[in-house]
Amino acid sequence: MSDTQHNLDVIQKWFASVIMHPEGVDGGVESEQAQRVIRMSRDQLEQVVARSKNLTAAERMGIYANAYYARLLEVMRESFPVMARALGAETFDAFAFGYLQSFPSRSYTLDHLADHFVKFLQQTRPDDEDAAWADFLIDLARLEQTIAEVFDGPGIEKTGAVTIDQLMAVDPERWAEARLEPVVCLRLLKFSYPVNAYWSAARKTPEDEPLDLPAAADEYVAITRRNYIVRRLSLTAEQFALLSALAAGQTVGEAIESAAAASTMSDDELAGQLGAWFRLWASEQVFTRIMV
Repeated sequence: MSDTQHNLDVIQKWFASVIMHPEGVDGGVESEQAQRVIRMSRDQLEQVVARSKNLTAAERMGIYANAYYARLLEVMRESFPVMARALGAETFDAFAFGYLQSFPSRSYTLDHLADHFVKFLQQTRPDDEDAAWADFLIDLARLEQTIAEVFDGPGIEKTGAVTIDQLMAVDPERWAEARLEPVVCLRLLKFSYPVNAYWSAARKTPEDEPLDLPAAADEYVAITRRNYIVRRLSLTAEQFALLSALAAGQTVGEAIESAAAASTMSDDELAGQLGAWFRLWASEQVFTRIMV
């Protein structure tokens, strides 16, 4: 430490501002955030941090900055394990580092580090017609981010959910007017690529075996949590339309009409499936309340 004295709290705040800056130590020292704490220029760095026998002050701080970003990249790989595998570690780290430059961490916790990753991928998507892989990666990132959000977010472990018996107890004459409130952890996703199937295959396939990019195809998925375990339910277009309508607050009758409008099935075929669907969703604890 130099002759210029600062209390420990001030030094810690300044040090964090410098090593966490996306432009490195040089940019960090000159940044507005660091300047608010300790005003100095780049060539005055050694007034706060002493050089060692072999390293300058900037080089010493650079070690901490590199370690900081190495940890952030590790967290990103942990948050998007299948995407990291699909791209390869080096390419994924390049994407992740670009993201951290555009959306530097601002939270005291790393739980929110990846909150804007999908947005970043959408903003930086190539415009050329051959960039189908980019749409696949965006879909895959959306899936993995949603899985993480559902795992970390609120659930129904202490509140319970609607049971099959409770559904069956609703007066048939009032069923069409009933509303079914979805559980707080339910997420309904539509993808342009079968990333849920790809994700499942990746989790079952050894790391050293390659996975081919799947062909484009619509895929519908419900993600929820039961007993602290994230559940991924494959849906048909009709099931997705029905659950989406219920989640939007429509009555059961209105939601069935929405499903029929999205369906290629005949009305009789659709009607024949409804009972099985509602029993399945009740068993998966998809609804938290019946309003009749």
